[in-house]
Amino acid sequence: MILHLIRHPPPRVAQGVCYGAMDVPAEPAAVFAAALRADLPPGLPLWSSPLQRCHELAAALHPAPIFDERLREMDFGAWEGRRWADIPRAELDAWAADVDGYVPPGGESARQLQRRVLDFVTTLTVTEAVLVTHAGVIRSLYAHANGRPIADCLDVRPAFGSLTRLVLA
Repeated sequence: MILHLIRHPPPRVAQGVCYGAMDVPAEPAAVFAAALRADLPPGLPLWSSPLQRCHELAAALHPAPIFDERLREMDFGAWEGRRWADIPRAELDAWAADVDGYVPPGGESARQLQRRVLDFVTTLTVTEAVLVTHAGVIRSLYAHANGRPIADCLDVRPAFGSLTRLVLA
């Protein structure tokens, strides 16, 4: 299966604020959509995270995008909307010690994110698709495709509005 993974445009959120499942707006999608259309094969189905930072880009790229909750970014629970500097150091240290398995209070772990994203992928009945989504989703798919733990893929940081092609066996 070939997946064309697109990260949403830059979000309109204050610098240094934790946002994952938090629904924040993004920079206008039109410029990103125009550049991406040239790199995407025509006629492919498109699925998207329902969060507004993905929604607008998906709608600009496809006349009938399909929105799926499983493509949302990781839920950081009680950390959502807080400045990273205000999150207790002990919690951040615990997360750093177990990137794949640590669950922020009221949130989900990177491993749980990966499970729901892979659950989504197993429901696809096509051999090629476009997904408009988030860095965490892209990173988790990259880790899976390369047989690596998510913690070993923290250097995978797709740029806002960028396209990543991934082949899943």
